[in-house]
Amino acid sequence: MDDYLRQTVFSDPGDLDVSGLPVTAGQLAETVRELIIHRLEGGRFGYAIPEQRLHEDAESRYVTEILRLLRERRDAPLTEERAPHERFVGTCRDFSLLLCSLLRATGTPARIRGGFATYFVADFLEDHWVTEYRLPDGSWRLVDPQVLHPSYEVPFDPLDVPRDRFLVAADVWRGCREGRIDPARCGFHSVDRLRGLWLVRARLLQDLAALGGVEPLPWDGWGPRQVRDDADLTEEDLALLDAAARNGEPVSVPDTITSYTTYGGVRRITLRRSSPPA
Repeated sequence: MDDYLRQTVFSDPGDLDVSGLPVTAGQLAETVRELIIHRLEGGRFGYAIPEQRLHEDAESRYVTEILRLLRERRDAPLTEERAPHERFVGTCRDFSLLLCSLLRATGTPARIRGGFATYFVADFLEDHWVTEYRLPDGSWRLVDPQVLHPSYEVPFDPLDVPRDRFLVAADVWRGCREGRIDPARCGFHSVDRLRGLWLVRARLLQDLAALGGVEPLPWDGWGPRQVRDDADLTEEDLALLDAAARNGEPVSVPDTITSYTTYGGVRRITLRRSSPPA
């Protein structure tokens, strides 16, 4: 059995009836694109996202919670078109996890990948998440459901993202450490303090956690101490992360983590280890 065909606690869609869903990756990606509005996309849709929605949806780390909010806003099949106010307000991670969930539920092995995209801002590696699914020949393909909206105008097919346009976090970490990538060009272009090698580190650990079945929110962190600046990185940290980036093996995540979201404030979160009863 393929590990990436099994749902995780995070991707499990619960009692969702998938019989009416399409089964191809492209059709499912289009479906997901119509279910979520990114928290920064209001202008693209001519919709002022209410502040309450930003707060309400920010910590919905499980697909069951995303689906619950979608049902509350419009109790209709997922394949039906939704107005912006009927959608879940999320991030690139939420697009990627929901698509991953639906792919698994309809028989395609999939996983989410944390890394950096070259296609949002010129000469900058923007923090981002996409979905990766397995083709029948065993190879993996990247899909970015978020940029399926025509306003993004990316110069490639979002259903087959080139590997040099989205770089998984391990590749960016190695590039930074080898001097090929400037860490100051990695992160969130609009927030100066959210750039640097420390942020590449955070995304590397999150990507490896996702490969091991713990699909985090972008602002989740764990460990005995905070690493919020490049100066916080010790030589021991660098050596351990170099090995992690080289080996690509999943990392373990403790039961209790820290959420650094600005919406709810820094707080401790205890993760589910099993799905709630249907």
